[in-house]
Amino acid sequence: MSPARAGGRGGRGGRGSGVAGNERLTALAGSILLVLFAAEIITIVLLRELMLWHFVVGVLLVGPVAVKTASTGWRFLRYYMRDAAYRRKGPPLLLMRVLSPILILATFTVIGSGIALAITGPAPDVLLKMHVVSFLVWLVLVIAHVVAYGARAVTSVREDWRRRTAGVPREPAGRGARLAVNTAAFACAILPAALIAPTAAAWDGWFGQPLTGFGVLAVIAIAATALAVIAARGARRRR
Repeated sequence: MSPARAGGRGGRGGRGSGVAGNERLTALAGSILLVLFAAEIITIVLLRELMLWHFVVGVLLVGPVAVKTASTGWRFLRYYMRDAAYRRKGPPLLLMRVLSPILILATFTVIGSGIALAITGPAPDVLLKMHVVSFLVWLVLVIAHVVAYGARAVTSVREDWRRRTAGVPREPAGRGARLAVNTAAFACAILPAALIAPTAAAWDGWFGQPLTGFGVLAVIAIAATALAVIAARGARRRR
């Protein structure tokens, strides 16, 4: 099932309905990811106590990340193939078009290196450094992404799930398919998460090293990126 079909192609909107459905599929996957990201960050703050859950949540991220990457990739493909409906929708913010490939790379790197560390234990120092650095890059870009799209995603999900007046067709169609795609992707990650959970025992007694310098750089980068996104959104509204 393509993201466009999962997004719904029926109803009065035709191909335009598929665009709106794709946006809502992306918004639902993004909302699920936001909850999981928040949970993962909590496990980092309490890493000594929650190392097991740090691994489990990290693996659970794989399913929603796959859905969101596929749905945004579909929009990217259709837009640059000059699909009329997607062209009318318009491109994302220029800054986010530049940052999104880096965000995808950072996301795959932080999840992949995290799974590798769960399997190998804390010994490979290069993997640990890769995980930490990619996490800091990811954190900056995720915050920028949430600043740019968070409110829109929440509104999109709310509109998809609000009660409709009897006799009025739902636009876009395919809400059940969107839920099914996200549920299936999440469910597929549950078994790997359960299988990887016992590997957390190898990290007992490991407390890591302080990364104050990285932390300061991350805070500065987060603030600068968030301000840049807010400025870009304001400029776009004024046009």
